[in-house]
Amino acid sequence: MLAERLADRSRPVTGTEVAFFFDLVCPFSYLAAERIERVLGNVDWVPAAGMTLHGEGHPAHSVGACEAAERMAAELRLPLVWPERIRAEAPSALRAAMYASECGAGAQFALAASRLAFCGGFDLEDPEILAEAAAAAGVPLDGCLSAAGDVSRDGAVHATARGLQSRGVLKLPAVRVHRSWFSGQEAVAEAGAMLRARHALGSPLAPAG
Repeated sequence: MLAERLADRSRPVTGTEVAFFFDLVCPFSYLAAERIERVLGNVDWVPAAGMTLHGEGHPAHSVGACEAAERMAAELRLPLVWPERIRAEAPSALRAAMYASECGAGAQFALAASRLAFCGGFDLEDPEILAEAAAAAGVPLDGCLSAAGDVSRDGAVHATARGLQSRGVLKLPAVRVHRSWFSGQEAVAEAGAMLRARHALGSPLAPAG
């Protein structure tokens, strides 16, 4: 239980105002990634295993969700190209995303990987595609590919997803603004609206803990 708690990155961290939780196979995470820092400023990018939240059958890949993602992409004027094989999970990519975060390039890697998947239609479980994302993010290639194959890293992304569940967060993407949570396709907009309201009222955020 202690190891699980230590691996869970959903816990608020002192000094971190905003955290963004994403899964690289989720189109709504991609659409959120493209605008999260423009709306919310600097954020902590945290990969999480969507399958642990949703179980079998990723809801973001249902016909209705795909249509909603296409509508949102059109409204945001962002490209959206479906990969030939829409995966329910991409464990190698999430491991690589964890490694990139440790290298201080979590945002750059997640954006590059998301764009390869949902702008180029590429398979994120292909090592060559992960190598492209690593190069774009300035992440050491050997370290990235080694991390992608390291199954011991799976515990952290699953622990984080279970931590989200325990906090009532059942959809990705998710945004934590100190102790306030927002999840689903409107998470970025809702978190941005809350921050603007607080700033307008001059109300400080409660410290993380």
